[in-house]
Amino acid sequence: MNTNILGDCKSGNSDVGCPPNGTVSVIKNSVPATTNTSSDATLGRHLARRLVQVGVKDVFSVPGDFNLTLLDHLIAEPQLKNVGCCNELNAGYAADGYARCRGVGACAVTFTVGGLSVINAIAGAYSENLPLICIVGGPNTNDFGTNRILHHTIGSPDFSQELRCFQTVTCYQAVVNNIEDAHEMIDTAISTCLKESKPVYISISCNLPGIPHPTFSREPVPFSLSPKLSNKMGLEAAVEAAAEFLNKAVKPVMVGGPKLRVAKACDAFVELADSCGYPFAVMPSAKGLVPEHHPHFIGTFWGAVSTAFCAEIVESADAYLFAGPIFNDYSSVGYSLLLKKEKAILVLPDRVVISNGPTFGCVLMMDFLKELAKRLKHNNTAYENYSRIFVPDGKPLKAEPREPLRVNVLFKHVQDMLSSETAVIAETGDSWFNCQKLKLPKGCG
Repeated sequence: MNTNILGDCKSGNSDVGCPPNGTVSVIKNSVPATTNTSSDATLGRHLARRLVQVGVKDVFSVPGDFNLTLLDHLIAEPQLKNVGCCNELNAGYAADGYARCRGVGACAVTFTVGGLSVINAIAGAYSENLPLICIVGGPNTNDFGTNRILHHTIGSPDFSQELRCFQTVTCYQAVVNNIEDAHEMIDTAISTCLKESKPVYISISCNLPGIPHPTFSREPVPFSLSPKLSNKMGLEAAVEAAAEFLNKAVKPVMVGGPKLRVAKACDAFVELADSCGYPFAVMPSAKGLVPEHHPHFIGTFWGAVSTAFCAEIVESADAYLFAGPIFNDYSSVGYSLLLKKEKAILVLPDRVVISNGPTFGCVLMMDFLKELAKRLKHNNTAYENYSRIFVPDGKPLKAEPREPLRVNVLFKHVQDMLSSETAVIAETGDSWFNCQKLKLPKGCG
């Protein structure tokens, strides 16, 4: 399989879909196009091969009678592993984590009783801009339009409830109940998932996966996903305006937001910081997207509950560049951030907003940050100010035998467990607040 499936991958495995900093470009065929035997020229095997081609090597599934035949065909693909899960929500969250790490994930569940169970994970992936392929085994094609009531439903002859639920949390829905259209619908769903970096829903009638059809008689023809491009004139104008704005500032800073991931601009953000010398922080939901061992990293910017001394530097700056921010009630501490719009440059995945002035559309974040790095003067004044006021964290007192366990002692042990081989999953609440204080070593997300 071509290593440029989803861009340049950092993992040692060259045949996986790409993680956060790649660019969707071309889906290559794993082998030269050949004619398949009738036993291989089926809908199920076509879907399996497409999943492998885009970088999915593991499908997280919960078997149910509507998807059993489909799962047989997925398992028959040598390069695809079926990972059985305890329940659908587990499968959905496993696929979510897989998409974060490998660039795209997939899960397979059964009709309605499975689909409605997995939907919370799919909604989460939608909010996080993760490409996730949710595959559902659907009713037999002979059952559509019969006014019959099926098991695994809510007792209504209308089979569209699951579809209607998924329409709000996926960017594309394919209900495959006709073998003639299956090839096109599956390919459109998968390509849309990658282009939009959002989940898609594919329902496949339970009697179709094993049926041979001429459209599947050859290995899938490779197809291209046109990369998104910046408007050159808009990019140049945005970079010129931003450089003029920031080069006039005395103590500018940078802050990374969660949309760095979907813009695949994490590396470009760090390259800009290296070039200009500005200190940089992250918003709480972007923690782990940029390296915390970087010498100019100053912590988490979260208003009054920021990492020590971080808020003072950001809020006192005379210019700040926010890359990929989301300002909601949580990240803004109840909309209480002491920021001024006239001091800010907001870099969104496909547009740039400078102060109270112009907005430049059709400008990709990665392109903008890379070009801006060539135009900014080196200025480490804000970082020098941070260095002057920074006081290292004290270590918690040693816990005595039989003494109640304190939170700071607990998290000292958590901190000691972290390495480049670990990742931290922090649930909203006490875990979230305390994990913001962790210092993530190199390679720990």
